[in-house]
Amino acid sequence: MILSNMLGYYQPKNETILFVLVITLMLAGVITFISNFALSYLFTNELTYRSFLQLSLILRFIIVFVFLAWCALANILWYRLEEQSATQERLLTAQNLSKEAELNKLRHQLQPHFLFNSLNSVYALTIMNPTEAGTMIMKLASFLRGNLKRDDEIWVKVEEEMEYIQLYLDIEKVRFSHRLNIEVKVAEETLDLCLPGTLLQPIVENAIKFGLYNTAAAITISIFVKVENNRLVITVQNPFDPEMRATGGTGFGLSAIKRRLYLLFGDEQLLQTKATEDNIYITTLKIPQN
Repeated sequence: MILSNMLGYYQPKNETILFVLVITLMLAGVITFISNFALSYLFTNELTYRSFLQLSLILRFIIVFVFLAWCALANILWYRLEEQSATQERLLTAQNLSKEAELNKLRHQLQPHFLFNSLNSVYALTIMNPTEAGTMIMKLASFLRGNLKRDDEIWVKVEEEMEYIQLYLDIEKVRFSHRLNIEVKVAEETLDLCLPGTLLQPIVENAIKFGLYNTAAAITISIFVKVENNRLVITVQNPFDPEMRATGGTGFGLSAIKRRLYLLFGDEQLLQTKATEDNIYITTLKIPQN
């Protein structure tokens, strides 16, 4: 009990073995001396037994020392495991906080990119078409208000996310007018499934950018939502100019999404992209539901 309490309150970080040996030697010596004295006193008239006590003194000291050393090492192991468990818990807490901070940073880095584009379009519309500019300001206000409400939500339902995307598409429709056509097909069984909030908007924004920015013709952006193998599968398709794709942009939007998916699921293959021979760019997003 003395040994356990002592090691519970104090354990040297360095030279632990030496500390244990010294303590156990001292305790073994004290215990052997006290027991030898007590037994000799109790059996004063037993000369044979007292002779046995003297002859077995070293052996009894060794037995007590081994027993105490074993107890000391068991206690040290126990306290070290408790300390390691507490350290691991603190580390996991720190990692979770770090992950949440990075997720929030990635989410918020994507917003100004869209906002600046929208404000530039509002400025252009105030000169060319004030009525459309007013409409776009109202839609932009609704979009940003909805964005602020869901700012702390990591997971949202598909139905809610598609309403959010529809607001975004309405703003883009005002910007690009007849040049932008949208095709959206959402399977009914997906409406109650979940996905990380604001994950889809940069993909759609990327599709509009590479589909519209280098052409004067009308294009169609297609969004398909379905379920496959207990995964929510969202596919976004857009036409593209191969030359523009070759020069490309910074690629921040898709790389940020990949990073978010990795932080949430530990899988970098949940976002896939490919280009078809007829110049259609396909982005596929898969969200596990379990």
